[in-house]
Amino acid sequence: MPTLTVPGAELHYESAGRASASALLLIPAGIATLRMWDEQIDALAEDHFVARFDPRGFGGTHHDESVPFANHADAIAVLDHLGIGEATVIGASRGGRITLDAALASPDRVRGVVTVGSEPGGFPDLPLTEEEQRRFDEVEAIDPAVDPALLMRLETAVWAVGPLRSEAELDPAFVRRAHELNAPNVAHATDDGTMLPLEPPAYERLGDIRVPALVTVGEYDLSSELAAYDQLLERLPEATGVRFADTAHLPSVERPEEFTRVLLEWLDRHGL
Repeated sequence: MPTLTVPGAELHYESAGRASASALLLIPAGIATLRMWDEQIDALAEDHFVARFDPRGFGGTHHDESVPFANHADAIAVLDHLGIGEATVIGASRGGRITLDAALASPDRVRGVVTVGSEPGGFPDLPLTEEEQRRFDEVEAIDPAVDPALLMRLETAVWAVGPLRSEAELDPAFVRRAHELNAPNVAHATDDGTMLPLEPPAYERLGDIRVPALVTVGEYDLSSELAAYDQLLERLPEATGVRFADTAHLPSVERPEEFTRVLLEWLDRHGL
């Protein structure tokens, strides 16, 4: 398992494709690991050099909780380590937040951005629906030190299934896969540390991201993510929006072929 040593952490990363090809950096959602991109890698690597990594507190990455860190700096460190001068950065959920932060902090390194069900840093807290609040109350009632596995299962159910659907009505293979993707994060359930946010936050500076942006969301994602989708489309100067029907927070996992097709078409359209 390849790792990159950065101050306070060993970042787990993987790469595929020709190093001379246009580069992509993939960052996973907070209910998954870099394995969430498995279904996209072969198709993307045909014409791209594809890198992906687990941020601190997730998957195969390990970190010293006493060392402050910035996720967007770790993303650029992965590019540096692999000799990538610039890349299109693709992030799901919190990975999309990191993507936007990287584009603002290191604009000379980011050629394009893709977000999947993401809120930018500094996005205002919005009222939850009654059902969303009930589900989050259930999650917050779990002590991660006592039953981290239950915590991860409930988080997956809220996000990957969505508050308006039930696991019983979905493809069992997808439900099983969604829980598998979050299972390794049980080991990090009590991880802590000081994350250094981008200042000023991305939400206040989205107009400064002047590269092509693909903004996506699932039809059944949470209300806050749907609102953030609208705001990203409105504020990013070069944004294209796609809503994936019959999916929630992980459209790239729930509808992998459709997601890959949309992503490849967008990359080709913008020469990325």
